[in-house]
Amino acid sequence: MSVATFASLDPASYREIVRRALAEDVRWGDITTEVVIPTGLQTAGALVLGARCVLAGLDVAAECFRQVDPHVGVEMVRRDGERCEAGAEVVRVSGSAAAVLTAERTAVNFLRRLTTLATLTRQLVDAGRGRVTVRDTGNTTPTLRAIEQYAVRVGGGVSHRIGLDDGVLISQNHVRLAGSVRAAVERARRTNTEMPIEVVICAIDEIEAAIAGGAAVLHVDGAAGDLVREAVVRSRGRAKVSLAGPVSVDRMAQAADVGAEYASLDVWMHAAPRVQVALELTCARG
Repeated sequence: MSVATFASLDPASYREIVRRALAEDVRWGDITTEVVIPTGLQTAGALVLGARCVLAGLDVAAECFRQVDPHVGVEMVRRDGERCEAGAEVVRVSGSAAAVLTAERTAVNFLRRLTTLATLTRQLVDAGRGRVTVRDTGNTTPTLRAIEQYAVRVGGGVSHRIGLDDGVLISQNHVRLAGSVRAAVERARRTNTEMPIEVVICAIDEIEAAIAGGAAVLHVDGAAGDLVREAVVRSRGRAKVSLAGPVSVDRMAQAADVGAEYASLDVWMHAAPRVQVALELTCARG
């Protein structure tokens, strides 16, 4: 068993998220369950994985069942960070059949999403061979940043910026409005001397301009292999290079080979197929 080292997710960070998700899904009631399931019917079952993965989001999934009915029994069979095989039971539930079925879809959706992020992060971390640090980005699903960035940490990545107040990251729009890369970086340096400055680089001539202005990290599109290599060569010892844009296992390996220090998990967070999770009910009684 292999479990990553990471801080547990504060329940306060997901209780309201779960409440909103259930309100969105249940609305005025679960009509199908109400017309099909007899009142008082009890059940038991488990959330089962459909593929090999790194598990994340168990507490969030469990919260879904508890909010629908505090009397539903929830037993954690595995824990976040474990590498699990297809067919593994990860959470067992028991209690009101109506409550379990009503919470099912929301619980499964959260567990699928977070487990997918943790699994993909782990793949990138492994591809970096200990040379490249995988960082999350602010390009998360609106209102879900806390739990999505948590999933990245479960997979072995690290958190980069929590919000816009948590670091200086100069984009191409900032550069356009400031007039140039150097002008944007120098202005940031004059007005904020404490935070390290990071800047998105799109051309070779911007590399030296950013470093001369005082940039600490250069974000370079991972699809532009030559630009990544040039940024590493020119910035060695003066700034660090972060792979941005579409990041794949192959590009992570290339980044490790050329000497990039970071990779930003961005496109994979939104384009990746989900790890399948299903609720399998094994018994029912009145």
